[in-house]
Amino acid sequence: MSNLVFLPIFIPLFVGALLVFFNKKHQLTMKISYLTVFLNLGVSIYLSYYVFKNNPLILETGGWKAPYGIILVADKLSVIMILSVNVIALAAVIFASSSVTSKMVQHYFYPLFLLLIAGVSGAFLTGDLFNLFVFFEVLLMASYGLIIIGGSKHQFRESVKYILLNLFSSILFVTTVAFLYSVTGTVNMAQLGERVAEVEQQGILTGIGILLFVVFATKGALFPLYFWLPKSYIVPSPVVSALFGALLTKVGVYSMLRVYTLIFSHKLELTHTFFIWVASITMLIGVIGALSTSNVKLIIAYNIMPAIGFMLLGIGTFSAESLAGTIYYLVHDMAIKAALFFLAGLLVWHAGTSNLNKMGGYIKTSPLLGWMFFIAALVLAGIPPFSGFIGKYLLLRGAFDEEHYFAAGIGLLSSLLILFSVIRIFIGAFWGEIKEKPKEKVRRSGLAASGLLIAISILLGVGAEWFYPYIQSAADSLIDPQIYIDFVLKE
Repeated sequence: MSNLVFLPIFIPLFVGALLVFFNKKHQLTMKISYLTVFLNLGVSIYLSYYVFKNNPLILETGGWKAPYGIILVADKLSVIMILSVNVIALAAVIFASSSVTSKMVQHYFYPLFLLLIAGVSGAFLTGDLFNLFVFFEVLLMASYGLIIIGGSKHQFRESVKYILLNLFSSILFVTTVAFLYSVTGTVNMAQLGERVAEVEQQGILTGIGILLFVVFATKGALFPLYFWLPKSYIVPSPVVSALFGALLTKVGVYSMLRVYTLIFSHKLELTHTFFIWVASITMLIGVIGALSTSNVKLIIAYNIMPAIGFMLLGIGTFSAESLAGTIYYLVHDMAIKAALFFLAGLLVWHAGTSNLNKMGGYIKTSPLLGWMFFIAALVLAGIPPFSGFIGKYLLLRGAFDEEHYFAAGIGLLSSLLILFSVIRIFIGAFWGEIKEKPKEKVRRSGLAASGLLIAISILLGVGAEWFYPYIQSAADSLIDPQIYIDFVLKE
């Protein structure tokens, strides 16, 4: 049964490698990718069912027991993330069926897409820091290829910025892991959770913890390391933008959730108080950026930042309720951010421009697109009873309970400004008279992919009573890291 843990990584990695040889067969690669994603989704559903009904699963490769060998761990948090990734992947292949051109297929879109899914899945399942770095590199290699498919001047300019910054963070990551190994003698996360509190050189460990935060903050686009994200995420095709917005920054958040609840949880007054201030500033910077532009895709890209800020607020507050809120909000944001990037892409294709000032009246030409965008805007802003409200309620209540009133106030203000920024698109693009005739019809597969994710977001809200116990169970294991440590080390 433990081999099941490897399948969410192996399936897309193996099929992606095979598809490299069929890059000129558009329909074949698309159909195989469909089957691969459905198979991986089925595996992730069964894996989630097994872990929640029984116990976490651990795969010890090569017969080497933890902490000496490479391990993959499927605990409650990991399987929630793996299931979410594969739902996003399903929506992405549906959207791609009518938006990915033969030229994109020839430039290896589907192999890179599957490599990205494998890398993200590996990051969520790995049980040691060095292999977290390895899977970071896998997903980043895939993203480097995806961001330049299309070959426009803007893509090359933004991709250079994206690649250079991520190369810097990768060098910093592997160097920091080496420092941590020299101090503790291990990179296994469970064993690190035991040894870090016993190390006498606590000042060095604090420095290592801050360096790791810089790495994860770069991946997650937190203040002040956010400047690369907005334009880098709008230059690729909409399906790639959606994958980036839904998955890449969330790997950074997941890494912080894992590392700062398991390894660096012994100095909460230093690290986690710092997190709360960074979260507050990130939320404000993000909404200000979203309000300052009239580019539809850029508005959605800037709205990634306040979402990441909300999640970091939950980690900084560090209560069972706030961590449950972080996980809930993380799953919600993966779905709704992908949906909004899909919808923004459909709108831009329909209008022939991304400039909101040149749009208007498209509710008459595409009412379904308009009303889907309106619902997605409400979900993103956290209007009850949608999923965004549940996550924000848990996060803000946790912040109030721990007396972080300023950060909670920033969160409330950011929520209002998020709503204003996305409703501005709905009013500007869909109401009034038609300023310019639509350039093309809205693609049905794009609406289907967006509708799937919006439906899931609504279900996460109205069905919160059913979903919340699973989320809370995952959060409880983060509050008590000894659960993870005992399971992995089998003490």
